[in-house]
This record gives sequence, C-alpha cells and structure tokens, in this order.
Amino acid sequence: MNKDAGRPAKRLSSHERRSLILDAAATVFFEQGYSATSMDAIIERVGGSKRNIYNEFGSKEGLFTAIVSEAAESALRALTAEEIGGRNLRETLTEFAQKLIEIYMSPKLIGVYRVTMAEAFRFPDLAKAFYDRGPGRTALRLAEVLEDAKQRGEIEIDDCRIVADHFTGMLRDNIHLRVVLGLQPPLTVDEKKKVVDSAVAIFLDGILTQPKRPQ
Repeated sequence: MNKDAGRPAKRLSSHERRSLILDAAATVFFEQGYSATSMDAIIERVGGSKRNIYNEFGSKEGLFTAIVSEAAESALRALTAEEIGGRNLRETLTEFAQKLIEIYMSPKLIGVYRVTMAEAFRFPDLAKAFYDRGPGRTALRLAEVLEDAKQRGEIEIDDCRIVADHFTGMLRDNIHLRVVLGLQPPLTVDEKKKVVDSAVAIFLDGILTQPKRPQ
C-alpha cells in the first residue's frame, strides 16, 4: 500500500510556485512562440488561476520579461558587494562568467533566446525588454565593477561599458550560437570551465607573447 495515499499534497511556497510558473511559461513560449502563446495555455500546463498570474506578472509580456529578469539576477549575484569582498578581479570575473555561461546554456534561456530572435521585429518592445532586463543589465553592472577596479588602479582601460560588452560577448560566442541553432548540445561542465578560463585569461592577460625583460 502506498504510504502517501490520502495525504494532502505539499503546499508550495510562493517562491516555488513562482519558479514553477516561470518554468512552464518558458516551455510554452518555446513550443508555441510568443504570439501564439496564451495565458490559458500556460495555466493549463501549471495549474492555478489566471487572476493570480495576472496579479503577479501583469501581462504575458510581464511574464516573459520575468523569466529573463530572474536569469539575470542569478548572474548578478556574483557581482554584489558581498560576493566581491575579498576577491581579486580575476576571481570575480571567473565566478561571474561561470554563472553567466550556466544561464546561456540552460534549456530555458536557450528557448527564450530563440523566441526573442524570432519575434523581435513583430514585438520590438519585447526585444527591448529582453535586452534591458538581461544582457544590458548584466553588462552595465559588470561595467560598474570594472570602473571600481580602474579607480583602484588594477586595470587601465578607457570605456568600461565597451569592455564589459566585450567580456560578455566572449561568452555569448559561436559556441552559444551553435547551441541556439541546435547544431550541438549545451556544453558539459568541463567544457564550460574551459570556455570560462579561456575568456578570463584572454580578457585580463591578452594573447600576445610578452617581451622578455632585460636581465
């Protein structure tokens, strides 16, 4: 006899319920596309009431941008003052890059990226929200971290925002494009580490052989 039979289902916390809704919405957006996705289809997948979802997210676009915002929050946690404290710039960039590439390679965000690219011209506000809440937001925070390092004399660069875009672009490269296009599976743990280590090393050290100093 099943010991759990007759027991009430575990009540989800508000955070767990929110995560469940966002995961289901990301799946439906990917399967049906943004324009074809209805709130009813998402509710059918996850359960609950339309009123509760509208109260929390406001609209279908609000639900979509919440998916992107939550992913960005995960990466940005590596750049909080509490996380950075006691770390040098190399360690900070490595931790940030590890979180960012995890996001880039997650099935949920790969699906969201594909949907955004497909719908960008028909829904420019959606594309702008995706950029502002995700890539733009993370690059802006990284630029602030680099500016702080510049003020401390750790690095010597002119435009921290451009350099921040360079670094995030190194992680969202041809490998990411091949995964988005379905030409290869998402990277393994070892492959992600290799990409991160390479990006951080090139970003901070360059690739030119350093001239030997005279003895």
